[in-house]
Amino acid sequence: MALQRFLARLGSAAGLALLISGALPAAPVLAQGVTYSGDVLPILQLRCLECHQPGGEGYEKSGLDLRTYEGLMKGTKFGAIVVPGDAFTSNFIAMVDGRVAPPIRMPHNRNKLTHCEVDIFRRWVNQGARNN
Repeated sequence: MALQRFLARLGSAAGLALLISGALPAAPVLAQGVTYSGDVLPILQLRCLECHQPGGEGYEKSGLDLRTYEGLMKGTKFGAIVVPGDAFTSNFIAMVDGRVAPPIRMPHNRNKLTHCEVDIFRRWVNQGARNN
């Protein structure tokens, strides 16, 4: 609210320029929390689902099916990859964050996820990895 009043006083063009330049912090869309359906799933669908669904290379190698919340939480044939409330020890985050050996970094043989995408995943896990 304070940011909106400030921008209104400043003028929308000047405020937008400051916001884009990084001089002002963006009003965080994630301030109210990250949701699985609104924030996490769209990234999974866009960046991960091609490989991590039945018939995909990632699914065939690991058993990880990212079509649903249940599939993500089940994890791989090697075990769970999400530790609700603890992104640092979640293999899901370690793989997209690049903290694992190159052959298992994700996405495999594709462009890395952006810092924003990884941050959304990290926040969601730290907030309890709920199906919301």
